[in-house]
Formats: sequence, C-alpha cells, structure tokens
Amino acid sequence: MDFYLQLGWGMMGHCENLLKGWEGGTVILSPRDLEPEQLINFAGKIKKLKGQVLLDPQVYLPRATHLRLQSHNYWDKEYSTISFWSGTGLNQQLMRLLELNRQLSCDAFILPGLYTRTVNIDWLEYQRATIESAQSLQDNQFDLIATVALSVDVIKNPDQIHDLIESVKNWSVNTIYLICEPPTGQYLVNDPAWLANVLDLIAGLRLSEKKVILGYCSHQMLIAACTCANAIASGTWLNVRSFTTSKFHAQESDDESRRTTWYYCPQALSEFKLPSLDLAAQRGMLMNLKPIPALENNEAKILFSGSQPSSTGFRESESFRHYLQALRTQALASSRSSFDESVEYQRNLLDSAEQILQKLQSVSIRDKARDFEQVIDTNRAALSYIEDYRGVILRRNWSRLA
Repeated sequence: MDFYLQLGWGMMGHCENLLKGWEGGTVILSPRDLEPEQLINFAGKIKKLKGQVLLDPQVYLPRATHLRLQSHNYWDKEYSTISFWSGTGLNQQLMRLLELNRQLSCDAFILPGLYTRTVNIDWLEYQRATIESAQSLQDNQFDLIATVALSVDVIKNPDQIHDLIESVKNWSVNTIYLICEPPTGQYLVNDPAWLANVLDLIAGLRLSEKKVILGYCSHQMLIAACTCANAIASGTWLNVRSFTTSKFHAQESDDESRRTTWYYCPQALSEFKLPSLDLAAQRGMLMNLKPIPALENNEAKILFSGSQPSSTGFRESESFRHYLQALRTQALASSRSSFDESVEYQRNLLDSAEQILQKLQSVSIRDKARDFEQVIDTNRAALSYIEDYRGVILRRNWSRLA
C-alpha cells in the first residue's frame, strides 16, 4: 500500500524535505491551503524533486465560504443547483480544472465530487454527469479519478454502501478517491461498525476492478492494506488526517492556537506529549518508546539521546516529519503477499501496541487524546468482520489485486 502526502496548511516545506529523502512520492495539493500562484509554483518544485502531483479540487460543498478556496478561478461563487447541473456550470468548472491540472503537470485528474449524506438517485446522477462531462472534454490527456466523499451516515449504513459499490462498477473511471467522514469528528475512531464498513467499501471497490486512494487518513487506516487499498494519504494537522467539512468554510486558525508537540511511537500506534516522555525517562521506560530499527528516522533520534526529552529541542517540525516518515514506512510494509498474511500483520501490530501501552499505563504514562488503546478492539473487530464477510473472495483474488 502506497503512501501519499495530503497537503495541509504550512506543509510545503515538509513536503519538500520528505520528497528529497524519499527521492520522489505523491503529493495531493489543496487549493484551500494555497493561493493560485503558490499552487503552480509549488507543483513545479514537486516535479523537480521527482514527485508526482494530484490536485484535490475540494468541491465537497459548492457553497463553502473559505476565502482561499474561493480565490481559484474554477470555483463557482454563484453556485445554484439548477443552473450548475442543467446549464453550463459543470462544463465550465471542468474546463477550468482541466487547464489547472495541465498547468500543474498533474499525473491524473481528480474530478470534483460532492460530499453526500445519502447515496440517492440525485447524488449518483451528479457523479455520472461529472464523469461523462469530463470524458467529453477536448484534448483531455489525463486518467480520471472520481471523488467519492461520504458522510458518517452513509458509512454507517450497509445498504447504502452496497448500493454504492454496485453503482461504481458501471463508472468509466479506473480510480476512486475515497473520503470518509468519521463519527463526531473523531481522530481515532472507536466505532467498529464504521471501520468495518469502510473496509467493506474498499474491498468492494477493489473487487470491482477500481483502484482506491483513501484520503485524509491517520495511522488507524493502516488496516486498509487488508482490503488492498492502493494508497492512503495523510498530513501534519489533524484536519488532514481526519476529514471534516468545517475546514472548507470561513477562515480557521489552522490549529495554530492549539499547538502541542506530539511524538508518534509507531510500534505503539500512539502519540505522546513531551512531558509524558520525560516521565517515561524518569521511570526507566523511555526506550520502550524508541522506534524499532525498521521505523527509525533522523527526526526523532534526539529524543533518545540521553537528555530529558522536553529539553532536547524536538520541535513541531520534527514531530510532523517523523510522523509522516514512520507512517509511510508502515504503510509500505502493511501490504503482504496474501490476505491472511496482511491480516496477521495487522493483528501482530495491534498486539504489540497493546503490550507496550499496558506496560506504560501500569506506571500512569498515557496521553488519552491520542492513545491507541482506546481503538485497538475497534480495529480487531473490523479485521474479524472483513475476514468473515470478504475473506474467501479476497484470498482468491489477492494476487490480482495486490
């Protein structure tokens, strides 16, 4: 399973740093976070670093009020449902997006897709019209990617998930850019039915010959490798690790007022504030939080140099880059040679994380907000579900899909 960078506020420097080290990679650009000129200039930098570029048009809410989003020329500030879909609005937007994708030298064309609270005839018709209109554009040399942005209500409804899978089979695109809203804005989702249905949807799409890019992900979605997701995308701030519609409305502070430096312990699947690392050092347990050799990177080494972690100068920038470095390594390692090996890999990851967290919690070291212990059983339940309901067919088709 590949790993993409989901661009968010203040991420340009991080992307450049990471792509240099990786000698390439894919960045999903965000018009919400870049001015029109910045978008073009930054895409050029990505290309020079041997990177690939995709543009998320972010037309999830056509009446969104975020000023940077509205500053791009494809955005329809006078959006009206009737005139847009019955008149020339859709075609004009797609022509402008096509030209922007050319200017950015994108590697595929992510089509706009409306966020929906229900998979109904109207929404499916909007999806069909968007795909067909894009295919009719003159001189479109891009492969098309359809955006599917789903509310938590859709994801919690198995009937709608299955209706969607059946409809997507007939869409004349090869790839789906899948966006899944979590329950009540959760970062780590503790609802096993939600997670099981996301996996079921990915499996259904993959078995229908569609590639799947799962956007706005945290490390919890490493589990998507068990359903042959082609890539997950993540970024720095929580609003690019978990999808929320509020970020596309009036200007936000982009988390600046809530800044806390976190350290991601990849083998514990959990994040810790620096005071918790100080306590772990005092209790002689800091090395339990050091990344295992396969997940080490230069960004976090300073925390385990022998000094008190909070006095080492480990900053927000190192925190973000360490998280993305580690998550990329974990994503690439999560796809195994068979369905059963992929499931076993995830179970072992959960078991290992649980053992580490229980040891830390025995001496009261935990940061509840990002402690993976609260969702370990959620992921276990989702794994069991996908084994029971998709295991046979995934085993049979794994070599074709992986």
